[in-house]
Amino acid sequence: MKMMISKSSLTDLCIKQLKNLLIFNEDNELEILKSSIDIALKKVENNFNRNNIKYYSEKDRPLFNAFNSDQYTVFLYYLSNTIWKEGNPNLLADRIYYLNKILHSVDLFYEVNLPDYFVLSHPLGSVIGRGVYSNYFFFGQNCTVGGNKGFSPFFDERVALLSGSKVVGNSRIGNNCIISANAYVKDTDIPNNSIVFGTSPNLIIKNQPKEYFESYFSNLFHNYCD
Repeated sequence: MKMMISKSSLTDLCIKQLKNLLIFNEDNELEILKSSIDIALKKVENNFNRNNIKYYSEKDRPLFNAFNSDQYTVFLYYLSNTIWKEGNPNLLADRIYYLNKILHSVDLFYEVNLPDYFVLSHPLGSVIGRGVYSNYFFFGQNCTVGGNKGFSPFFDERVALLSGSKVVGNSRIGNNCIISANAYVKDTDIPNNSIVFGTSPNLIIKNQPKEYFESYFSNLFHNYCD
């Protein structure tokens, strides 16, 4: 993967942001941060290998630019998630999660397990909460995923949440689904190959041929496969 700044510069950037906006203890946390950045960058590279949006590759090689805010959002999510998964003190994961919220106005909690292959685009105002996520997941700005009465949504492969859309509660979104702008799905299952409009319980669900979604998601992901 090509990086627009070196790994050491990226580490310095994270440290400066944490020190300026929150807290960072170099004596106790530097080695945790360095080792977690190594793992997070591998996850970024794997993710960007499938990302088909402009600026994520150069000559068919994944490209990471820490000054592309969407890309840095993904990196900070992976960094906080890695620190948590590696069993390190949650306090550092909390601060990096918080840093992501401060810088990008997006809520990606480190205990939420996003899939290996997901794409976000201008995700300001989005809250992507607990749920089960499958590969080829997309979300834009002001989207919400959340629980209701102890239930959280399940997303099959190839699901797109467009601007302002919400999916909450005991909902299963099938393969090849687009939740249209400002749609609100609550405690509702959506069948495969569907575009969803409106608000639960009065949703409008339009079925489309599988080829329609193959075309749509191939614009978001390289090596799109069924």
